[in-house]
Amino acid sequence: MAVLLREAIGDSLRRARVSQSRTLREVSGTARVSLGYLSEVERGRKEASSELLAAICDALEVPLSEVLYDVSESLSDSAVDRGAPMDPKVATASASSAVTGGSPRIAEDTRMVIPAPNATALAAA
Repeated sequence: MAVLLREAIGDSLRRARVSQSRTLREVSGTARVSLGYLSEVERGRKEASSELLAAICDALEVPLSEVLYDVSESLSDSAVDRGAPMDPKVATASASSAVTGGSPRIAEDTRMVIPAPNATALAAA
C-alpha cells in the first residue's frame, strides 16, 4: 500500500520531536497549534497547511527543507520497497521488454514543450 504524503510528513515531524525528547504539549505550545491537531498531523490523519508546517518546524528548530527532504527519502524508499520504478525511462524499458520479449530498450523522451501564445499574437488573431 502506498504511503500518503501526510503520513510521511507526520512521521518525519514525530521523529524530529522525539529525537529532541520533547512532548506534544511543548511543541504545540511553541507552534501555537492545539495539541490534538498536532497529534493528528503526526499520525498522518490531518493534512497540514504550509503555514502550519512552517510553525511546527520553527517550534522544533528544524528547517522545513530538512523535513521535506526526509519525506522525499522515505517516499523513495517505500517506492523501492514496493518494486516501483523511480525513473520513467526504467518503466518504459520494462514495458518495452515485456512487449517485445527481448532485452529492455530505453525509449527516447518524446515530450514537447509548446509555448503559450503571448498577448500580441492573441490580439492579432
